[in-house]
Amino acid sequence: MMSLLLTSDVSDVCAQSSNDGYELVFSDEFNLPNGSQPDTVKWQRHQRNNSTWARWISSNRRTVFIKNGCLVCRAIPNKYEHNDTARFLTGAISTLKTFNFTYGKVEVRMKTNLRKGNFPAAWLQGMQKKRPDLYKEIDIVESFGGPRTFHSAFAHLTVKKHRTDGPKYIFKEEIDVSKWHVYSVVWTETDIRWFIDGKQVGVYAKSSDERMLADGQWPYDYPMYVILNQSINDDIWKGKQKWNNSFETRFDWIRVYQKKR
Repeated sequence: MMSLLLTSDVSDVCAQSSNDGYELVFSDEFNLPNGSQPDTVKWQRHQRNNSTWARWISSNRRTVFIKNGCLVCRAIPNKYEHNDTARFLTGAISTLKTFNFTYGKVEVRMKTNLRKGNFPAAWLQGMQKKRPDLYKEIDIVESFGGPRTFHSAFAHLTVKKHRTDGPKYIFKEEIDVSKWHVYSVVWTETDIRWFIDGKQVGVYAKSSDERMLADGQWPYDYPMYVILNQSINDDIWKGKQKWNNSFETRFDWIRVYQKKR
């Protein structure tokens, strides 16, 4: 586990967290001048790849920047990168090279557009050097353009083995995503729990079935890193949304805690 400690402007948060046995190990309040790029000590631009969410990721400064104490991630029509064939440019940052952790609590305050085609997320991805044979992903929160959020634990069992007999792993909540909310996940050795504004909305537990475990039902004992991104969902691919729309998500802050040793 790598640990990247906090900035001084979250000392009040540290005091609060001490009451539940957690301590702050990573945070960003995004309090940089308007137009700045995210702190490179903590973040790097995520790279484009063939995954739907990442197929149009761009390093263009218009897709990721700081404004009014928030991280802004955008998906915009490609009018700027003339040598890039992508129809949209999308923004994503991660801690792949700077911070990872095993077990803990993550909180993120965010709001986004309420518009078809919108697909933002705050999530955890498994480090591939640690058990690359096991798929592991925890979605703290995702939105797909409507007035609801999704909270998921994607495991090798469901993604690679395509088994549907395991515990429920996708939870959704009806909520106005255009307003500020605090989305949280608590990840332990035995379960993963999701919260919105302090209210629990889902739980995914480690199975006691040895055959299910052998198929990768619980690949969550290995380090993960953080991704914040703005993408576009299937309403675009299926032609249900105009290609000239822009999408935007704002992240006010993110904080990662771990149990005190």
